[in-house]
Amino acid sequence: MTTQAIIFMIIAMVTVWGGLIAAIVNLTRHPEEAESEPAPPVEL
Repeated sequence: MTTQAIIFMIIAMVTVWGGLIAAIVNLTRHPEEAESEPAPPVEL
């Protein structure tokens, strides 16, 4: 692999794994609340 390919691979890995870590941190700080979800529709 060339140096340029390795650099782009590292950038891609940091982007993907960084986004995953940011999403996990965001969900742990602000968990989804079941009370905020709308009630399911009533079938007649």
